[in-house]
Amino acid sequence: MQIIAKRMIAADTVKSFFVEHWETTQVVFSIGKFHYAELEGFAVLDENDEITGMVTYKIEDHQCEIISLNSEHEKHGVGSSLLYVIENIAKEKNCHSIKAITTNDNLQALKFFQKRGYVISEIVRNAVEESRKAKPEIPFYSRDGIPIRDEIILEKLL
Repeated sequence: MQIIAKRMIAADTVKSFFVEHWETTQVVFSIGKFHYAELEGFAVLDENDEITGMVTYKIEDHQCEIISLNSEHEKHGVGSSLLYVIENIAKEKNCHSIKAITTNDNLQALKFFQKRGYVISEIVRNAVEESRKAKPEIPFYSRDGIPIRDEIILEKLL
């Protein structure tokens, strides 16, 4: 497993990975709209130099926010490795905490972050309804049939 800065990978390759996982080139949350190309990040490459995971983030006012975290294969350490890199960067930049946002239906993300010391710090009720105004392709229901409506903010103090 090789972890490299997102800026070291061809822009088209990064864009393809991002679109594959987000169905667009941007992420919309209650905290704002983010275009993948404007974000710092890291990727995990396999032995064929294919991206198997990527994390994007932003740091502002001693606060690190994870904007996206995707892995091609769960339970192989890809997500954990990327999270470890971001936590170290946040510490180097004197951040007080790291936040991650997910939606109420994303049970995998909720388990993933909580197992790694993150706690639910805020629930933004009906936030996805507002996000759909900027990104109408956000589905109303998850694959499991759970209505997608609220944002859950998880935080880890550093």
